[in-house]
Amino acid sequence: MKDTNEVLIALRRIIRATDLHSKKLSKVSGLTAPQLLIMQTIRRIGEVAIGTLAKEVSLSQATVTTILDRLEKRDLIYRQRGETDKRKVYAQLTPTGEALIRKSPAPLQASFIKQFENLQDWEQHMIISALQRVAEMMNATDIEASPYLEIGELGDLQQVEANKEPYKTRAAG
Repeated sequence: MKDTNEVLIALRRIIRATDLHSKKLSKVSGLTAPQLLIMQTIRRIGEVAIGTLAKEVSLSQATVTTILDRLEKRDLIYRQRGETDKRKVYAQLTPTGEALIRKSPAPLQASFIKQFENLQDWEQHMIISALQRVAEMMNATDIEASPYLEIGELGDLQQVEANKEPYKTRAAG
């Protein structure tokens, strides 16, 4: 039972660290992790089509559009139709959005990635295997997930319950 408790405590710490970082991000910048990720991606790429942005952040185009709606209401991004192809919509940061990114904390996965990449290959593979096995044990192998550490909003779960669809882990803006 001791080993089982150690595993459950480690899982809880990971969940808690993710939750605490999300709260810090929200308190400092008023953004969710997916909102910050999208803004940082727009900053890195520059003017970007919504479909391309969705692929870059591993989220559905519908989710990205919803997040962009919220960011646009706060005057952090703006969207415009393409000049040559009016069907395409492009997103860009506003000066207010650019300033907000500069004061926002780094995403939680940034420090994780740096530390993980410093591990030996065998250590990386061992961690991947162990976490994949834990996901199997939690019946979570069919849950969609982006490679970004954040806590989804309660609204996602409520919507899924209402629709009686399988829960898909995804970022909510």
